[in-house]
Amino acid sequence: MLKISAANGYPPEPGRYLRGNDLSPVAVAVILLYNQEEIPPEITDLVRIGVETGAALSGTIQTENIGIEKLVCNVVANPNIRYLIVFGPESPGHSTGECLVNLVAKGLDERRRILDTAAPTPYLFNIPLEYIDRFRSQIQVVNLVNEGDPDLLRRAVWSCYQEKPTKFRDYELYDPGAYPADPLVGSLTWRVTKPEQEPKDDKERGQREQLKTLLERYRQAAERKRVH
Repeated sequence: MLKISAANGYPPEPGRYLRGNDLSPVAVAVILLYNQEEIPPEITDLVRIGVETGAALSGTIQTENIGIEKLVCNVVANPNIRYLIVFGPESPGHSTGECLVNLVAKGLDERRRILDTAAPTPYLFNIPLEYIDRFRSQIQVVNLVNEGDPDLLRRAVWSCYQEKPTKFRDYELYDPGAYPADPLVGSLTWRVTKPEQEPKDDKERGQREQLKTLLERYRQAAERKRVH
C-alpha cells in the first residue's frame, strides 16, 4: 500500500484542528455552530476523538466559504487522506455540511458557487480550481451530518483505515493508499475576504460596475471643479 511522507509546509492553513497520524486515510470535520468563546466541551471532545481514533486531521468547520477553502488546502496537501467524515448537527445559517457533501458530489458552477445548496454564500474565491478538482477526486465523503454519537464517530474513523473493505452503514470503507499524485501545498490567496459581499450573478455584477463608473465620473468632475 503506497503511503507518502508529509510535504514541507503541511498542513498549510491554520485553524481549529488537531494533527494526528499523517499516514492516516481519513480526516474529520465537525460542524461548528458556536463562536470560539462559546464552543462547548462536547465539540472539543469530538475533535479529540477523531485524532485519538486515528484521523490525520480532526477539527471544526464553521463557514461555507473560507472555512471550506481552508479545509480543502489542508486535505490536498496530504494525498494519504482519502476520506472526509462530516459530522455533527447541521448549521442552519451556513448549511456547511450540505456544502461539503455537494462540493464533492456536484462541484461548482461558473461563478464558483457550490451547486444545489441552500447556503447563503457558498463561494470559493480564494483557492485555485485545481485544488477543488483534486479535492473532489482525492476524497470520498462519509456523510454523518446531524449525527452526534461519539461511538459512531469512532467506528467511522476506524473503518476508514482497515486493510479490507469494511461495512459501515451504506459505505464500504478501507484504506486504498495515497492518492497517486504529488501533494498540492498552498495557502488561501485572501483575494476575497468577504464573499458575502461579492456579486451573486451577472445582473448584480453589472449594477456594481455601473455604480463604479458613475462614482468615478463624479470623482473626476469634482476634481475638475477643485482645480478650476
